[in-house]
Formats: sequence, C-alpha cells, structure tokens
Amino acid sequence: MISVIIPFYNEKDSLVILQNKLKKSLTLLKKEYEIIFVDDGSNDNGISRIKADGRLIKTVRLRKRLGKGNALKVGLENSTGDVVVFMDADLQDDPDDLKKFVKKIEDGYDFVNGIRIGRKDGRLVKIYSKLAAKFLRKFLNSPFTDINCGFKAFKREAIGSFTFYGNNFRFLPLDVFYNGFRVTEVEVKNNERTYGESKYGPTKLIVGIFDTLTAFFIYKFAEKPLHFFGYTGVTTFFIGFAILFYLTLERIFHRILLYRRPILFLGMLMVIVGIQIIMTGIIGELIVYFNKRK
Repeated sequence: MISVIIPFYNEKDSLVILQNKLKKSLTLLKKEYEIIFVDDGSNDNGISRIKADGRLIKTVRLRKRLGKGNALKVGLENSTGDVVVFMDADLQDDPDDLKKFVKKIEDGYDFVNGIRIGRKDGRLVKIYSKLAAKFLRKFLNSPFTDINCGFKAFKREAIGSFTFYGNNFRFLPLDVFYNGFRVTEVEVKNNERTYGESKYGPTKLIVGIFDTLTAFFIYKFAEKPLHFFGYTGVTTFFIGFAILFYLTLERIFHRILLYRRPILFLGMLMVIVGIQIIMTGIIGELIVYFNKRK
C-alpha cells in the first residue's frame, strides 16, 4: 500500500483540487493507497472541505500549530502503507509525478527524493537551497541535489530510526543515506503557487541556515565529538600559548612590564578556554561510548 501524507496550514483553496488530482494519479497506478491530510492547526477550517471516508481519505487535526515536522510525524503514525510519500498541499508538487517515485521504489531503491525543475520560489529561497545542497555535498558527501524538496517517497523501514523534532525533517534524506539505504533522485515539476501564501520568509531562511549547520555537526561529529572539539580546543590553546610565549620573550629581553599589556589576559583566557573545549570533547566521547554500550 502507498500512504500519501500531506501536512498543511491554511491551504483551504487548494485541498479539494489536490485531493481530486491525487485520487486520479493513484488510481492510474493500480495500487492500494491512502491519502492522509494533517491539519497543522489551521484557522481557515480548510479541513472541512476534504471528503474523508476513513479508508482511502483520512484527516488528522492538530489542536495547535506544531510545525511541519510534527505534522509529518503524526501522519506517519496514522498511516499503514509500506511505501510512504510526502508532498506539500500548495499544488506546487504535481501528483502526476507520483509514478516516477513508485517506479524507482519498484526498481529497488529505499528512498527517492525530488529535484524541482523550474522552481517558482523566490530568489533568496533558491539561493539558500543551492548553497545548502553544495555545502552538504562538499562536507558530508550528500548525494542530493535538492535536499529541501518536500516531494519524496520511501520504504517505511528506511526511516525506522529517524526521530522527528523541530525542522530536522529537512535532513531525512541525509539520515537515510547515512544509514546505508539505497537512495536516488527524480526530476519533478514545480508549479506556480495559485492559492494562499508562501510560508517561507527571511526568518525561515535564517532558521534554515542554522538547521544546515546543525545537520553538519550531527552527521560529521555526533559519534566523534573530540574531532571537532579537539581541533577547536587545540587551535585555541596554541594561539593563547603563542601569545604568552611571545610576551615572555619580551619580558626577558626587553624588560617590558606584562601587566600593562592587555594581550596578556587574552593569551591566558585562550589557554584556559582551549583546555575547557578539549575537555568538553573528551566528555562527549565518554557519553557516546557509554550510550553505545547500553
């Protein structure tokens, strides 16, 4: 069975259109399916427009807005399909592309991510997405071209160990890849938004930058924290040590009074902070070690 999960917030004008298009596309696939709409605390009563039957079409309503990640999590908990599809409710994702995802799953892939062709998003959003994808490819060997694409399909077992929190759903493809599952991409159409307003603005972009850095630290250093804290701590320590060594030479050969040099305190601070950072890395290694023994 294919479970299509669609989180939405104030998308009342697009829901019925999307529902009808999805039913048509899924029927053509000649497979069992269910469509689950998750209302993330909307205040436009759009959920009342969905013709739910409790079998093929289901609705779940959250009491308040918890964010897209939590809406996806709730949708998963209420789904039964062995193949799951995530897509957005704004009609920018085209249901006709579903067959591409299903074909790749049938070919043996565990996770299929979309690549939006001819994106209709704003310039800042597109620039951020491209830079984030390049950053992750360079530093984390990410195989994904458009990791932030909301249109994706996967086998349920591929995300069994993934924990949804905050905005980390953006990096679900990366998590699946790092866990050794077969991943691939397909090109998908990206339609112009016809109804409602985009939920992405400058604030979302700033949050996205922090999320990208979080993903970098998690997947690069989560199991070896001393590699990050060690490099940072040692660098800080030796810069401080070099400052103190230089001041010591000045004191010996030029009789300079060190307490008059503010840089003395900077050097001392950097040595102390460097040692503390290294110790933080060691504590992190111990935490990882004991957690793995449990």
